[in-house]
Amino acid sequence: MSCLPSAQVFPELHQLQQLIDQYPQQIRSEVLSYIQVKSFRLPIWSIELGSQNPAHPAIGFFGGVHGMERIGSQILIAWLQNLLARYQWDTSLQQLLQQVRIVCIPMLNVGGLLNNTRANPRGVDLMRNAPVQAQGRTLWPLGGQRLSSRLAWYRGNAEEMEQESATLVNYVQQRLLTHNFSLAIDCHSGFGLRDRIWFPYAAHKQAPYHLAEAVALREIFNSAYPHHDFYLMEPQSLNYTTHGDLWDYLYDLQLQQQPSRVFLPFTLEMGSWLWVKKNPRQLFTWFGHFNPMLPHRLTRVLRRHLTLFDFLLHATHCHAQWLPTKENRERYADVGLTRWYDK
Repeated sequence: MSCLPSAQVFPELHQLQQLIDQYPQQIRSEVLSYIQVKSFRLPIWSIELGSQNPAHPAIGFFGGVHGMERIGSQILIAWLQNLLARYQWDTSLQQLLQQVRIVCIPMLNVGGLLNNTRANPRGVDLMRNAPVQAQGRTLWPLGGQRLSSRLAWYRGNAEEMEQESATLVNYVQQRLLTHNFSLAIDCHSGFGLRDRIWFPYAAHKQAPYHLAEAVALREIFNSAYPHHDFYLMEPQSLNYTTHGDLWDYLYDLQLQQQPSRVFLPFTLEMGSWLWVKKNPRQLFTWFGHFNPMLPHRLTRVLRRHLTLFDFLLHATHCHAQWLPTKENRERYADVGLTRWYDK
């Protein structure tokens, strides 16, 4: 019986293991859970770097929630490789990581990644699996359904979250939500011709409590990178609403339990339709709907988001410099309400 698939079958898992072995002094690694798929016992790895002081801010990077969207895991591994290589000589980065905690689950749905399926091996879409009920009209089955695991967007058992979902929720509660300021970015692909950065809510069209903070972050990014114009930042509900969004669940959980803390969860939705437009032959493979297939395009995507990830890391470290104050918070919120919510 084999414990792990080969590097040809599951290259991302082996790349992550090599990274852990290469940088044992800088990385704090942990297997959060094991998923049994046929003869394989697949680990869900977490990676941590930097400060462990709960008084310092924290940022989380997540990928592989949908197994077909391998590019999310690949760009996180590429960024970690970049970060750790720079750490060996970059004293400014060394100093920054003394004051920021980085946590990462590069591959959550390891069974789906192995099987090249959106859902986990039990047929459950993890981003429809949280105990969150959408409000208002939701497109069926896109918004989530409990009719059958043979259909896409299956929500799973209403009484209990899947092992992978519960692993993510527990990890975020313990490693991110314990900080006074935390930010998360979850990497996906497969929607539209542009890269989008979505923030809550997915379940309804109401503005989140931290709308002002989302507007402020958008403002400093656009100010710092005026020529970096391919990100469209918006609430997910502008495009569609869903049941069971994990980040909706975690965001509301933080608001209920620690309302004085700031938790900003975002989803990077890479526009894979653009890859298909440039290479229409990808339409003939299901994998090609969600991932760049040509080697030069994959390389371009792997480096494309390094700027965003570094920006988010620095924004987390310096959050006190850009977060809205009590005096101007309403003004920032009004900008967001006018842009995304007023009809």
